[in-house]
Amino acid sequence: MSSQALAAGRKRLADALASDPDLDSLLDRFDNWSKDLWDGLDAVYDGHRTLPQVIEVIARIHKGRSAPLRQRDNQRILQSDWYQDPKSIGYVCYTDLFAGDLQGIRSKISYLKELGITYLHLMPLLNPRPGNSDGGYAVMDYKSVRPDLGTMEDLAELADDLYKSGISLTLDLVLNHVAKEHEWAVRARAGEAKYEEYFYTYPDRKIPDQYEETLPEIFPTFAPGNFTFNKEMNKYVWTTFNEFQWDVNWSNPNLFLEYVDIIGYLANQGTDCVRLDAIAFIWKRLGTNCQNQPEVHSITQALRAISKIVSPALIFKAEAIVGPQDVVHYLGQGKHAGKVSDLAYHNSLMVQIWSAFAARDGRLLDTALSRFAPVPTTSAWATYLRCHDDIGWAIDDSDAHAAGINGHAHRNFCADFYGNEFKGSFARGVHFQSNPLTGDRRTSGSAASLIGIQRAIENKDAADLSTAINRLICAYAIVFGFGGMPLLYMGDEIGMLNDESYKNDPAKADDNRWIHRPKMDWELVQSAQNGDGVAGRVFTAISALINARKNLNSIHASVTAETETQNDGAILLIRRKHAAGTLTQIYNLTEKTQYLDTFNVAFGDRIEAISGRKMHFAGQVAVPPYAAWWIHE
Repeated sequence: MSSQALAAGRKRLADALASDPDLDSLLDRFDNWSKDLWDGLDAVYDGHRTLPQVIEVIARIHKGRSAPLRQRDNQRILQSDWYQDPKSIGYVCYTDLFAGDLQGIRSKISYLKELGITYLHLMPLLNPRPGNSDGGYAVMDYKSVRPDLGTMEDLAELADDLYKSGISLTLDLVLNHVAKEHEWAVRARAGEAKYEEYFYTYPDRKIPDQYEETLPEIFPTFAPGNFTFNKEMNKYVWTTFNEFQWDVNWSNPNLFLEYVDIIGYLANQGTDCVRLDAIAFIWKRLGTNCQNQPEVHSITQALRAISKIVSPALIFKAEAIVGPQDVVHYLGQGKHAGKVSDLAYHNSLMVQIWSAFAARDGRLLDTALSRFAPVPTTSAWATYLRCHDDIGWAIDDSDAHAAGINGHAHRNFCADFYGNEFKGSFARGVHFQSNPLTGDRRTSGSAASLIGIQRAIENKDAADLSTAINRLICAYAIVFGFGGMPLLYMGDEIGMLNDESYKNDPAKADDNRWIHRPKMDWELVQSAQNGDGVAGRVFTAISALINARKNLNSIHASVTAETETQNDGAILLIRRKHAAGTLTQIYNLTEKTQYLDTFNVAFGDRIEAISGRKMHFAGQVAVPPYAAWWIHE
């Protein structure tokens, strides 16, 4: 029956676009991806009813796709692994904080090119609700830009300029919820049945209370519970994150079609990647935590197949900050292998790097990463040291047990260490969303402040400052060398510190994550480019990492990184075995010189790729504090 439905869908598409000059190419892609589309679609919805509606949306998107974007599709099909390439370097920033507005971003393209950036993620810029919008993640209109940043026309022009400069644009697409001011929610409150069915609403607490028995609280401090009573509707509304963010009902095929249209619209503005925000939460099931449900992956497969048909230049990045056993499914496992997101955040790597530097021990990192299931060779991790969000200490209890430590105790240790409550800590972070019921505490803070640079500057300790800078570069070397798409968070390349000024803004004062979302300091950038001060030292070292990575084919994401520790965890080894040669990475995770037995590590004369200097390996070698060496065979 599916073959008949797909044949009918193909004919419907051909009839709708009979005079289109690129129809043959579109139909070829339909033939290639329609089975994935059907399998994903029919697993969740009634495929026979929904497919014809999907075809209508595909035809509409294709008609609106410009000739240059169709040409980009053809180019990307020929280089489908562009996001896996070692030359791919990501940068993440807020438009207003980085450059004022979208026109300002255009003026900074030269800076991004100089740094070596090929992928730019502009944090939420689609039109959010006024006031508190959870940092832009409470979207009021997916098809317009926040007014102070520009217009959708400005965004399309920027996307074109970026692409011509060799930089791909990523935008956030919030999947789990919309702002309560969104048209859908407004019409639901007005009593329109169609739009009420876009949300989860309940006349009393009976069903919400049943769900609450197994649901965690995301923001227990300022948004306790997962349901909010709405007086206009006289109903309880599902609000996982905040009362002003209404969870949408993905079991409704009409909502699915809305998002197909939105993804196509964003792709037609020149977007190269959509970041699927809060994707883990989109399917609800009583008796579970309503995260990582199987339907999530079927829906993603259907959405991706549609994009591969109508806008193949577009890729998906999953924002699924979940445990190691769950996150691999967002790149595809089993029947979904290679059919869901192209990129996914490697949250575990980020957490384990910070854990290893606090403990001066990489054995937990090695244990946790070695237990990851393999991911499709056509996918890639997005690796990062810091981001716009807090650090949740996602130390898996079974990983901790396997490494010989107590998971609960270690999570508390990390929170204490980076929350500046541990004697001798080098970090200057702050606790975020402390939960007295669970003991869970997350951490806010910039990379430079968490890594020790702020402490050293405060204490005017030159030796400690050098150590902290080396520690930062060592951490970023792991991010850049692990494989996948490395993401450089705005300001990290010049060592920007915590910014307390958010406390003066009523819309931000209650959310201390703004402490690590400072306005870009362009005077400091100038100093950095001149090689001056801390900023210059950090900028020079980060630039060296980027340049080294771009010249090493062994960092291509199709190859899996292998980890190992030596010297009781003080030395971390990462090996990447590629046909172009094996890359062995050596990291000292401590402030003490370590003496490494190089047997089975490296032998003879080698070139260290980051510095370019010649090294000799025989017997034991002294590895300086926080050294980061990339040795290519």
